[in-house]
Amino acid sequence: MQMKIEIVSEDQCKPSSPIPDHLKSYKLSLLDQIAPMFYVPVILFYSAPENIDDTTIVDKLKNSLSETLTGFYPLAGRIEGNASVDCEDGAVVFARARANIQLSEILKSPEMDLVQQLLPLDPYNIRMDKAVAAMAVQLNFFDCGGMGIGICLSHKIADGATLSSFLDAWATRSRGVFENITPFLNSATIFPPRDKQIFMPSNFIKREKFVTKRFVFDASSLAKLKVKASKGLCTDGRAPTRVEALTALICKSSMNAKIGTLGRGRPSMAISHVVNLRERTAPPLPEHSFGNIWWVAVASIMKDESKPELHDFVVQLRKVIKKIDDDCVRKLQGEDGFSHACEPLKETSELASKGEIEFFRFSSWIRFSLYNTDFGWGKPTWACISNVPIKNAVILLSSSSGDRIEAWVTLDEEDMAKFERDHELLEFVSVAPSS
Repeated sequence: MQMKIEIVSEDQCKPSSPIPDHLKSYKLSLLDQIAPMFYVPVILFYSAPENIDDTTIVDKLKNSLSETLTGFYPLAGRIEGNASVDCEDGAVVFARARANIQLSEILKSPEMDLVQQLLPLDPYNIRMDKAVAAMAVQLNFFDCGGMGIGICLSHKIADGATLSSFLDAWATRSRGVFENITPFLNSATIFPPRDKQIFMPSNFIKREKFVTKRFVFDASSLAKLKVKASKGLCTDGRAPTRVEALTALICKSSMNAKIGTLGRGRPSMAISHVVNLRERTAPPLPEHSFGNIWWVAVASIMKDESKPELHDFVVQLRKVIKKIDDDCVRKLQGEDGFSHACEPLKETSELASKGEIEFFRFSSWIRFSLYNTDFGWGKPTWACISNVPIKNAVILLSSSSGDRIEAWVTLDEEDMAKFERDHELLEFVSVAPSS
């Protein structure tokens, strides 16, 4: 399948109201400072709307974006170094593009390289030596009249939950509903930044031969998987969640794929899962708290242990996630917050760099309301991300119906070839990677 993208126009969308002088420099929090310097990408696909032309759609999106940026003003800024966002005279680049393809062709057989062309920029190719835009948007019209809205939001200032809140606010304003979705913009006071320059390792993004594939699990498969993962699980009597069971399956199948690689047996494995901190503080933070308000739980499965089953992964994951509580948050907020923040990843990163352990990074977007993003012509038919050039990264997304889960898995080519043939994985996958 081939697709050509033609950029028709590019405009600067500024906040509809002037930014007060005291808000023209937005300070990053500690968790922002240690966040990766790439963009969080998402693409929302919509069927051709009725009784509305392309020009009206463009104007509607641009005007409502400007209105929404008044509340989410840091997204119109430029990130300077690792301390602040310059919001003076800020704007978001809004590109209008034409794609010579039918929406149905993309939905029938999504190809990662094609999907990525619908984004306004390469999310993982970032210049570190100059100020970068906090966000960019590209509206793509297909030959059939359908569209794909590609958004890239810098992970340096916001996480997936913030992206979800922003899309909710933007879509609500586009529909003409003036519901007050106001972000809480004081994360730097909750997680005080470190004054000295922080240099975080960036070696987890490598231009090697990694491949990202999409595996879909339907409701019945997930139900069966939860039953299988619950066998032998007696820690607290709770059945595994869909995310826990799917994490266990992917880890076990990945471990099987590694057997025999480079002449080794079963490898040791470290598993990190992103945890939203908004509900883990006392009292909980506002739902629309802006910024990077997450941390990682890291579990280890060592090779000298007996062959792990699905429930073993669930048990280890629950143990470490349970430790991310209000006490953990208070340590991140304290004077030694940076040292505490580095603890979970220091040892495993060192082992991973030496090739002594396989480090898997999970992030669940299941609870994000991407499929509620209705700008006035209906909800998305599909929401997706793009290629992820990070070894052993797994992103879990919901479906339009809410009962399926898509796992976007990135492995090196050799491991992926073995992983996608794993018999236990194939027992539960309902849609092949090429579908």
